[in-house]
Amino acid sequence: MTRSGIHPDNFAFPAVLKAVAALHDLRLGQQVHACVVKFGYESGSVTVANSLVNVYGKCGDIGDAYKVFDGMTERDQVSWNSMIAALCRFEEWELALEAFRKMFEDNVEPSSFTLVSAALACSNLDKRDGLRLGKQVHGYSVRMCESKTFTVNALMSMYAKLGMVGYSRGVFELFEECDLVSWNTMISSLSQNDRFMEALEFFRLMILEGIRPDGVTIASVLPACSHLEMLEAGKEIHAYALRANELTGNSYVGSALVDMYCNCREVESGRRVFDAVMERKVPLWNAMITGYAQNEYDEEALDLFLEMYAVSGLNPNATTMSSIVPACVRCEAFSGKESIHAFVIKRSLEKNRYVQNALMDMYSRMGRTGISETIFNSMEGKDIVSWNTMITGYVISGRHDDALNLLYEMQRVEENKNTDSTGYDDERRVPLKPNTITLMTLLPSCAVLSALAKGKEIHAYATRHLLALDIAVGSALVDMYAKCGCLDLSRAMFNQMPLKNVITWNVLIMAYGMHGRGEEALELFKNMVDEGRWNKELRPNEVTFIAIFAACSHSGMVDEGLNLFHTMKQEHGIEPAPDHYACVVDLLGRAGSVERAYEIVKTMPSKFDKAGAWSSLLGACRLHQNVEIGEIAAHHLLQLEPDVASHYVLLSNIYSSSGLWEKAMDTRRKMKEMGVRKEPGCSWIEFEDEVHKFLAGDMSHPQSEQLHEYLETLSERMKKEGYVPDTSCVLHNVDEDEKETLLCGHSEKLAMAFGLLNIRPGTTIRVAKNLRVCNDCHLAAKYISKLLDREIILRDVRRFHHFSNGNCSCGDYW
Repeated sequence: MTRSGIHPDNFAFPAVLKAVAALHDLRLGQQVHACVVKFGYESGSVTVANSLVNVYGKCGDIGDAYKVFDGMTERDQVSWNSMIAALCRFEEWELALEAFRKMFEDNVEPSSFTLVSAALACSNLDKRDGLRLGKQVHGYSVRMCESKTFTVNALMSMYAKLGMVGYSRGVFELFEECDLVSWNTMISSLSQNDRFMEALEFFRLMILEGIRPDGVTIASVLPACSHLEMLEAGKEIHAYALRANELTGNSYVGSALVDMYCNCREVESGRRVFDAVMERKVPLWNAMITGYAQNEYDEEALDLFLEMYAVSGLNPNATTMSSIVPACVRCEAFSGKESIHAFVIKRSLEKNRYVQNALMDMYSRMGRTGISETIFNSMEGKDIVSWNTMITGYVISGRHDDALNLLYEMQRVEENKNTDSTGYDDERRVPLKPNTITLMTLLPSCAVLSALAKGKEIHAYATRHLLALDIAVGSALVDMYAKCGCLDLSRAMFNQMPLKNVITWNVLIMAYGMHGRGEEALELFKNMVDEGRWNKELRPNEVTFIAIFAACSHSGMVDEGLNLFHTMKQEHGIEPAPDHYACVVDLLGRAGSVERAYEIVKTMPSKFDKAGAWSSLLGACRLHQNVEIGEIAAHHLLQLEPDVASHYVLLSNIYSSSGLWEKAMDTRRKMKEMGVRKEPGCSWIEFEDEVHKFLAGDMSHPQSEQLHEYLETLSERMKKEGYVPDTSCVLHNVDEDEKETLLCGHSEKLAMAFGLLNIRPGTTIRVAKNLRVCNDCHLAAKYISKLLDREIILRDVRRFHHFSNGNCSCGDYW
């Protein structure tokens, strides 16, 4: 046209600029703009100027769009619509709404297109402002009788994105001309707001209305089947997708199907769907990799990740990496686990919050909590998952104090909700609230530390926020109260729970066993069996039998335990596993039948890992000073687990208690040569919202000197009442006076002394220890309870000891 000498006019330029916008070619648009200026149409034609605003908005130059718009001497409805749409495209939501307001000042009436952009801008504000302004947009559309379908769809989407799905549903139900997009918007809104049953119901109604679902419908409704684990419904939708040919060319439908099958633990079906999709986009690869990782098909996940990157040439994104990192840490075949972190950095994904959360979890599970802390502290935007991940990291690494402290820090900071493109949050901040994951992660820390006051605080929080009756939280509360020595509160919590699962029952059976109440534990087991007759989800499992065997062991119920062991397969369908054999060996060995226990070990199937059983047998030999069988057990254990300190320590203790000092020293020497270190004795006691920790011979506590003096004085008082220190617990070849001095430094005695000096009279002293309580400390606790009229509850690694008036609940059987 220009070559022919014909000048473009205000009709040609808009048509050319529309084509440029479709091509998203900024440089070409600038060239056409130069022609517009050259021929004098920049300010003389509203239509041409509107087209220029549209071009710059769609080609990625909001600055030039502004310049053209500001330079317009006359603006019509299309001018404002183009500018507002451009601002929305650049996610300048506040500016878009400001332009919407100024449009009124310019006496230009908004159209349905304007309202769609305004609703989109409102949906991306924080909930309070977005809802306030969104209602105004909605109100205006009602006043102007603006009821075009796409305007109504935009309002429905806006309300759903702001978390007000009920409003979306109200808009939908009042509108009589709903199209496919309307139904899709409603189904997607319900799914995205976790209202899965309603999403499925809307899908059913849509079909009854004669609206034919498309790929968007299927991709929107399948997450409901996935989250509800409704496999059969998911299969029906899959069948429809196949009949409607919505699968082979639709990667998003394929992604939703893969997610549904994998979430329903049908991983092979998910893979068949993946293989059937011809055009595989990144979301589909992510869905399959995530499905493998969530079901712990870790090698398959890694293989697929490598195929995606190296063979298909697709670039992994943050979703890919946050899924593959957990697989890396679990997969034994993948040795260079840190290399995945290097790959994350190479892909410039190290600042993405979801990837950071996955990396924190990986390093925590590798025992490198320090690196997790570094990542956590470097995060610019932490969400609830970030805090929960770090808390979990502390718990699995045994840093329970730090886990509880992080809870208090978490409640002091503020959470960011709206996320920008880099995964960070904006300025809107609301208080962080611990959720069920936080509570069920932290309650075991309270249990380990016997931090009853902290546990009660968490229980109170859970009650206030309607979380206490959640099965996972409730089960953790049952466990916490039991391990803090409050069995009655544990049982009360159990009785309050409207729904219980097999874990809840197992926790309480284990609790009664640890407290030496084997008969009640057995009664509970029978009740559980009865419940399981009509609800198969409550039938005893492998862990149940470990719990009931332990209960029988602590209560000396040998015949009952053996009867359960011999009938567990026939009556309950549970095949005895290595852990069950280990429990039975402990049951017999604790009762003094060391030879029978040894025979049980010898009858174990050859394919079984016998380390647990040999360990139980070695412990029994230590208890009953059986050197011969103890040496046999230790020989096997040191071949199977040469790096476990307790095996060397138990064998050395057997020799020492039998006066075989040279053999004891030789065992200790081998242990040192192997670089194996004994876990030091450690005890905890809670006082004034703080958990105090004591190590054997500890002098680091501010009251250490006072505690040692108090114990020496208390020892003299106890001796007058008949107390004779049991120096057999000191496994060193030193004189008796020095042995008595060493006994005063045991961690549980230091913790008890701290409680006696600081906790008000009449209050129960609660102490937890990481190892088995020694004979002398057990004896001393009985004398202290009578002499000072104090109840003492001591939990060691095996069981509870309730000391009162000179007696212990274990009846000296432990």
